[in-house]
Amino acid sequence: MKNRIYMLTSESNRQMNSFIVTTGEGGLIVIDGGYEFDKPKLLSKLREISGQDKPHIDAWFFSHAHDDHISAFNKIVEDGKGEVEFDRVYYNFPSAQFFEKYETNEAHAIIKFYKNLPKFADKICIVYQSDEYEVKGAKFEYLYTADPIYKFNCINNSTSVFRMTLGGKTVLFLGDLGIDAGKKLLSMQGDNLKSDMVQMAHHGQNGVDFDVYQAIAPTACIWCTPDWLWNNDAGLGYNTHVFKTIEVRGWMEQLGVKKNYVAKDGDQIIEL
Repeated sequence: MKNRIYMLTSESNRQMNSFIVTTGEGGLIVIDGGYEFDKPKLLSKLREISGQDKPHIDAWFFSHAHDDHISAFNKIVEDGKGEVEFDRVYYNFPSAQFFEKYETNEAHAIIKFYKNLPKFADKICIVYQSDEYEVKGAKFEYLYTADPIYKFNCINNSTSVFRMTLGGKTVLFLGDLGIDAGKKLLSMQGDNLKSDMVQMAHHGQNGVDFDVYQAIAPTACIWCTPDWLWNNDAGLGYNTHVFKTIEVRGWMEQLGVKKNYVAKDGDQIIEL
């Protein structure tokens, strides 16, 4: 296999995060995975990429516990069909009780995750800021993990931020990190955020502020962003919705970004 990132699109034209990473040393890695209804596509792509009927995943990394990031995994484990094998699951999630208190309507995915946890308890790895992991040629550095001080937008602000180094390139995964946690990330890491590529926070809108992207100074951006969100289209045309995608696109133009990988254009393959 080659050093690649595969960004998958949702079966529903909704925003979500789902990445498959392959390494030149034969590594197969998943980051997030999408909604429950994205499970069949994720499994199909894993089989296609690996050439295995039952793909063997070396590592599964989760950014945070929203439905559009962890529910495909929840469904795989819940179904219990042994459709894949995975060695390790990397995450740092606050308790379900914390989410139920501060973001009640969005707590269902983490409740299901913890309910399923006994089925893969021997594979979990709770990550913390400054942790580093090597997975068959890919290096993962954790620059931020959940801080319970953030009770507003608490699930997004509990995102684990990590940088992957593969094939001589650095890719910063921001998950859905919000403005508040983004400020802390910047204050802690500063110039250390510099990376070749960045996965745009919260699907490219209402995530971290411009100064975080300034510190990252990417040459390429990865947008988990369907067409309607890319154009901020409420069904009435360009920039008629309430989202901030157009503003964030302007930030990237200001930073001189030359390459954008966008989910609106379908599944993407990023060579590293």
